[in-house]
Amino acid sequence: METSELNGKIALVTGASKGIGAATALKLADLGAKIVVNYNTSEQSAEEVAGKIGAIGGEAMVVQADVSQREQVTSMVEKVSETWGDVDILVNNAGVIEDNLLMRMSYDAWDKVISTNLNGTFYCTRAVLRAMVRKRWGRIINIGSVVGIRGNAGQANYAASKAGIIGFTKSLAKEVATRGITVNTVTPGYINTDTVDVLPQHLKDRILTWIPQGHFGEVDDVAHLVAFVAGEKTKYMTGQVISVDGGMAI
Repeated sequence: METSELNGKIALVTGASKGIGAATALKLADLGAKIVVNYNTSEQSAEEVAGKIGAIGGEAMVVQADVSQREQVTSMVEKVSETWGDVDILVNNAGVIEDNLLMRMSYDAWDKVISTNLNGTFYCTRAVLRAMVRKRWGRIINIGSVVGIRGNAGQANYAASKAGIIGFTKSLAKEVATRGITVNTVTPGYINTDTVDVLPQHLKDRILTWIPQGHFGEVDDVAHLVAFVAGEKTKYMTGQVISVDGGMAI
């Protein structure tokens, strides 16, 4: 376990039971932060992430909450505050996909993706922001997507939610810039996660032609960047959109 300026910081990572969220939670823990491992349905996976954090000498708290539900988010943040104290670092990672061409997209699919990805980012941020303002220190890191920059057929709801996060990031960054709080968005491309693994091979081959580096990324590629943005060395960087996509957004 490394030591860094994150020692003693409390980091809430939403959707931390798998994929990018799990890798980010582990990396922040390795740098000394105490980690709130949020999950919605994957309790066993979340407990496994917490176990891995404990194995490297870190501290973790597992908390269930559906980020699309405002009351659940409020309860989660209150539990963290009562147990450990106020959240210093928020990683808005939780997200869902419900892909379809717009003509065939159900209203429920639109609502679910917007509610989780965009509304959830708002709910979680609002729940921790006042304490950050009071302490005059905070890091809010939103996980966007290359799709929110360049769009993708069959993902109008997902692209809209991720593009919305970019606007949210830039606006909030201006609001809190004088309070020692930075707000940034990290936009992954296609990363080797469960979501990509289930794609048919012909689609994977097509996607690879869109990526200048010619391969998918790994979860640690994103986690390392998030950890860097969460640190003290990036105190003068805010309102930025930083892509980790093998050049896909070029």
